[in-house]
Amino acid sequence: MNSTLIGNVLNLKRGYDLTKEQMEKGRFPVAGSNGIIGYHNISNVSKPVITVGRSGTVGIPHIYYEDCWVHNTALYIDDFKGNNPEYLYYLLKELKIDKVASSTGVPTLNRNFVHPLKIYYEPDVDKQKNIARILRNLDLKIENNLKINAQLISLVETIYDYWFLQFDFPNDEGKPYQSSGGEMIWNSKLNRKIPLGWEIDKLKNITSIALGGTPSRSKKEYWENGTINWLNSGEISNFPIVTSNEKITLLGLENSSTEYMEKGTVVVSITGNIRVSILGINSCANQSVVGISESDLYKKEYIFPAISMLIDQFNRISTGNCQQHINKRTLEQSYTLIPPEHILRKYYQEVELMYNEIINNAHQNFELSELRDFLSPLLLNGQVIIK
Repeated sequence: MNSTLIGNVLNLKRGYDLTKEQMEKGRFPVAGSNGIIGYHNISNVSKPVITVGRSGTVGIPHIYYEDCWVHNTALYIDDFKGNNPEYLYYLLKELKIDKVASSTGVPTLNRNFVHPLKIYYEPDVDKQKNIARILRNLDLKIENNLKINAQLISLVETIYDYWFLQFDFPNDEGKPYQSSGGEMIWNSKLNRKIPLGWEIDKLKNITSIALGGTPSRSKKEYWENGTINWLNSGEISNFPIVTSNEKITLLGLENSSTEYMEKGTVVVSITGNIRVSILGINSCANQSVVGISESDLYKKEYIFPAISMLIDQFNRISTGNCQQHINKRTLEQSYTLIPPEHILRKYYQEVELMYNEIINNAHQNFELSELRDFLSPLLLNGQVIIK
């Protein structure tokens, strides 16, 4: 393991100007400061392409396995100096240039800032390849799980739409209900027709709804060495939720208004960006999060997409001069469809395993990310030797 400067193992170069007006639709990704920002009909850098955010999002590396147009908001490696490209990508990631830049107040990253940074690196290219292979395999498994989840999410959304928006769930003969002439009646509260025999009700009447809270920050015993997950409203952007940034103690739970929400609870952020997700873990939350519990009949697989359909409505009625906001009562008073029990049971048979796989894949990705982030510095600093 050698000590040297970044500029001795790679050379960074500024990307090229390309306005939106100049961008012509094509197959080549346009690599910006934080990922792909469009596609162009020509490329300017051959694969593999490794970029580092130059302006906007500063210092975060990306790797592309296809020819790209590197935008002027990014730097890119134009000389690998005989090193393995993937190894250099992970080396830049571990260097955490984004944090170094932010701590020094660098608004726009110049390559002359990066090149003098001191690093430890493995000069043996075969060893570089082995290190990169281990980390890349972990990333590939994470990427594969993300692709599977994207497909599953699209599929469960399609099934919900087909059953509960188009009302073409299977009738007694196995045919699509509405398309086969199933009788519909007008519902004035929903302002639309629904199948004969279906009902509507307020959410508060079919499920339990809880509001989160925050234990006192002045009480160390509520936070130190906490083991109970505790979410803020921003974390509701994750789907599903399989970890929390903070944890509280049992004392914190018992001495605050926060409530314990079990895995499978549908959670809604009611302040700022109004969003909905599903808990893949047991957790508490702050007062900007509402939890809607599952029951034997009304499960997450039905509650989650039903609430998702209401998000636009919540955004329209939200109040607040500086920040959007709804309250717990808004959710409690919201109407939802009540299909017959046998329809719901059939629907769960269609989607329950898919929702479980989505949550399991998210858990696996969290564990893989933890493993990768644990191994990466050990491998790159020579603390773990590959034989």
